[in-house]
Parts: sequence; C-alpha cells; structure tokens
Amino acid sequence: MTEESDQPLESKLTRTKQRWAREGRFLTGKTSRPGEQRLPPGQHLTGDWPVLDLGVAPQISRERWRLDVYGAVEHPIFWDFAAFTAQPQVKSVSDIHCVTTWSRYDNQWEGLATRDLLNACQPRDEARHVVLHSYDGYTTNLALDDFATEDALLAHSWSGMPLEQEHGGPVRLVVPHLYFWKSAKWLQSIEFLAQDAPGYWEIRGYHNRGDPWTEQRYSGD
Repeated sequence: MTEESDQPLESKLTRTKQRWAREGRFLTGKTSRPGEQRLPPGQHLTGDWPVLDLGVAPQISRERWRLDVYGAVEHPIFWDFAAFTAQPQVKSVSDIHCVTTWSRYDNQWEGLATRDLLNACQPRDEARHVVLHSYDGYTTNLALDDFATEDALLAHSWSGMPLEQEHGGPVRLVVPHLYFWKSAKWLQSIEFLAQDAPGYWEIRGYHNRGDPWTEQRYSGD
C-alpha cells in the first residue's frame, strides 16, 4: 500500500451489495456452459459500461503509476508504466459479466497477457493463489489457474483508447471468464501466495471464485 492509496469505504452501495448476498438476490438457480450460450444465467445485456467502485476513485496518472509483483515468485517485479508497456503486448476481445447482472459484449482490450507476466516473474512451485491490490485499497483473490487463463490480461487500453480512470485506468486486470469484481481496477500490486487469502467482497458474502455460468455470486451458493 502506497501513500497514494485510500482505505476502502463502507459505502451505501457496499451495504446494499452485502444485503443482496444475504438475500441471494438475482439468483435464478440455472446453470450453463460458455459454449452453450453467450449470456450467463441471470444476466442482461447492456451497451453501456456501468461504473461501480467503493466510493474512492484514485487519480493515478501513467507517470505516477507503478506495479509491484511479489511473494512466492523467483523474480519480483517493480515496473513503471514505460517498463510495463515495454513487455510483450496483446490485443483481445472478450465479454464481461458483472455480478450486479449486467453483461457487455465484444470489449476490445490491449495490454500484457497474464501468462507473459508469469513468464517474467516465475512463480515458485508453492504458489497457488494471487491477491490483487488496488490503489483504492480494494483487494480480490484468484486461483493461479484462473489468473493464468489464455484471455486474461492486464489492460491499459479499451476500444483503442487509454483505459479511462473511472474504469480502472491506468491499468486493470481483465479475467473474462469470472464475474467482473475479480478484475481489479486501478491495479497496484500482485501478490503470489501458497495459501488463499479472500479479498474485499469475498469476506463480505461473495463467492470465492465467481463463475458466471454456474451463478457463483455469493458464498452461500
């Protein structure tokens, strides 16, 4: 956590979403597979990109942004934006699915594939999980296998333009096969761990993994 970080707020939205978890809001009881249908159960399609956060929107310029990668890795990483974009860059198109039930198709991303990040930092044999730390104090956890999927990336651009601050710029994680709260905005650091460490929403009633096609919205599912 740097001096630019803020502690997450217990906002009205946070309290509302915790209530949704207790009530099982939006659950349909249906399941599917990505190959069977494009829209996961309980989701609706939108052409907009709704903005959701914890009430803190850090203003981090590309010049000030830094990414630290540490923990159970052979080669810790400390990149500024220039070093980050000097790494192999990829472009991809993917759908995103928010646990609040909206989905958006055909998002065009550019950034660093998580597999290329793994090649750079070389996780140790004991590494099984990652925790994403954001500049607003937010955290979320993923299994290393989910973090390392083929279409996951650290994105700095969307639709051919720099990623806007309200959507997590300068850099955010994008893991399209999980609910979008797992794709941390305003990415600050990535911690590799042998043991799992649930993050902000995971300790507030939300599922530890978050698969949209099996409606893993809440921890009680």
